[in-house]
Amino acid sequence: MVYKRVLLKISGEALLAHDGKPIDQGFLTYLSKEIKPVFDAGVQIAIVVGGGNIFRGLNANTETGLDRVTGDHMGMLGTVINSLALKAAFEAHGMPARAMTAIEINKVAEPFIRGKALRHLEKGRIVIFGAGTGNPYFTTDTAAALRAAEIGAEVLIKATKVDGLYDKDPAKFKDAVFIEKTTYQDAISRKLRVMDMTALSLCEENRLPIKILNIFKEGNIYRGVMEEGTGSLVS
Repeated sequence: MVYKRVLLKISGEALLAHDGKPIDQGFLTYLSKEIKPVFDAGVQIAIVVGGGNIFRGLNANTETGLDRVTGDHMGMLGTVINSLALKAAFEAHGMPARAMTAIEINKVAEPFIRGKALRHLEKGRIVIFGAGTGNPYFTTDTAAALRAAEIGAEVLIKATKVDGLYDKDPAKFKDAVFIEKTTYQDAISRKLRVMDMTALSLCEENRLPIKILNIFKEGNIYRGVMEEGTGSLVS
């Protein structure tokens, strides 16, 4: 295998059902089946999930009139809901999992404690980090970079709906060029939108490679972990 410990970043929008329901049970089943071969291979898996399918803090002011801090707190709670949904789905497919949160909700999930998270990983449990960093104004991309660095992940895999990194949005521009490999500084200077600037800087400082791949292509997560060449790599 290429990596022994990975952190997978999944957007909340990936969980959104086509009929508008916030959580798509079909996607949870699909994701569980995609992760199972990686889990069975002995790879230690951590996950950070967004909350955009439920509430986005960035939209709080324009859509509801709420202030940004309140909106971000609501978004954090949305990621906790998604974390619990992922945990239940994984366990239903024979993969023990633990949900840990950056804000204390003791009766719902474990508080994030680095040592406990590492112990769960070493015991073969998937660890799902909810509530972002626990602070407003920080995205779940930044939370993913932070948690990946804290647990010593060998790669941060950003699961998207495109095959990797492009010089511009391939959904809008037919002449968008696929970028197989690039550097952190190149991604920052060209504003390639791999992740936000804080997340990119964290990854660069900790020499944490970022792999971008299409989560909706069957077998991609397995190939991204077990093989080289799948998706795009920022390092």
